[in-house]
This record gives sequence, structure tokens and C-alpha cells, in this order.
Amino acid sequence: MTKKILFINQEMMPYVPETEMSKMGRELPQTMQESGYEIRTFMPKWGNINERRGQLHEVIRLSGMNLIIDETDHPLLIKVASIPQVRIQVYFIDNEDYFTKRQMTVDESGDEYPDNGERAIFFARGVLETVKKLRWVPDIIHCQGWMGAVVPFYVKTAFKDEPSFANAKVITALFQNQLKKDLGTNFKRCVEYRDAKVDLLDAYHEKFDFFELGKLAIDYSDGIIETGNDVNKDLIQYAKSKDIPFLDDPGKEYAKAYQDFYDLILEK
Repeated sequence: MTKKILFINQEMMPYVPETEMSKMGRELPQTMQESGYEIRTFMPKWGNINERRGQLHEVIRLSGMNLIIDETDHPLLIKVASIPQVRIQVYFIDNEDYFTKRQMTVDESGDEYPDNGERAIFFARGVLETVKKLRWVPDIIHCQGWMGAVVPFYVKTAFKDEPSFANAKVITALFQNQLKKDLGTNFKRCVEYRDAKVDLLDAYHEKFDFFELGKLAIDYSDGIIETGNDVNKDLIQYAKSKDIPFLDDPGKEYAKAYQDFYDLILEK
């Protein structure tokens, strides 16, 4: 039976400029699709994405849900676009407050958005709710970037009984540090949802920074992948101290190593 992989990307070419992460976000789904996997790909609809050039359009039947974060309603918009030459469809999570009018991690003056934590929470819940609506059941959920770091926690708590995710294995890919500041004091309160209780976060610092967010992702993942040689060494050490499979950076020829790793995770 064809294995299904849900890719949750923070960045993806050609919609955002080329970085190590956006290149991987673009190439990895294509590589796995060509290797015989069925895939779905999600990313945030960052404000610097040109909707006309990228030919994004809203999917009305998937949009319209309100996600309540910190007692405030935030409408969820789902947009979609295709990368025609490789037949890959990309789903975009959008919201006027969190994404439409904003850049990625920092604003025009270079300051990190103080509600980046809320944005990551909205993105995680938006992706999972949309996959539920699609009635699609992934075998593997592959998360890339700090924007997807809350996904493993939600999959194993708030969404654990949902048919789409009950048997899914979660893999987190560790990239270089991208957040300089913490996510504020309200992150723990905002992340609480259904069985994702706030007391499950007692072991983490009150203020979530990049390291705490990475620890949260690792603690609720079934496998960890190192991408590149500039990944936070403390996070790698933390991941290796856990009793879960760890894949050292396989370099540019990663396809076979990733497939073997997926098989290993699915066997466990």
C-alpha cells in the first residue's frame, strides 16, 4: 500500500527566497513523490508571497473555520497553488492578523513579531484541522522549521483520537536557530487546547525560546533528523539523549537515507 507523508514546511521555494530550508521544503516532497509516496504539503501564507505570481486561490470548502487562541477568534483561510512542472500542490495556511499582512519571522525593521508563538500555534492547528477536513490519513508527518514545532505536541495530545492522526508517526527535522527572542509569557496558556493541557508543559521554562520549542518538538516526535552542520548542538544532544531514532545529516544525497529512516520509524 502506498505510504502517505504530510510535509509541514515553514519555507518553500519558489514562494519565498532560497534558503537551506526553503530549498529542502521544495525538493523533499518532490523527491518522495517521485519515489512512490503519496504526499500533501503545507506552509504558512507569508505576507511576502505574491499570490498573483504564485497563482494562489482560496479553497472555500476548506476555509471558514474560526480557531480560538487566547480567547480570540481567528478565521482560518486555506489557499492552494501548484508547482506545475512537478505536479505538486501546496496548501497555504492564511489569516489576516498572523500572516497576510506580515513577513516571516521579523517585521520590516528586523524585529521579531512578539506573537510568533501564537502564529506557530495557529499554523499547527490550521494544518491539522485542514488535513482532517480532507479526510486524508498520513502515515508520516514530517515537520520542518520552528513554525511546525507545536505539531508533534498536538498530534500526540489534542488530536490523538482523530482518525487522521491516531496512527501517524511524527518526524521533526532540526534546522539552524532562527529565533533570537523568546515567544513571550503567554505561550503556554495559548497552546492549551483539548488534551494539550498546560500542565504538560511544566517541565519547560516559562518563556519559550528556540531551544524550549525544539525540546517540545523532540519530546513528542517519533524520530529526529539533523539537517545541515549548523544545527543547535544542545538540541542535537538533547535529541540523542532520548530513546527515539536519530538520523545524522546525510548530506545532499539524502533521498535513500530518508526513505530508510521513514521505514525504520514505521516499523517501530
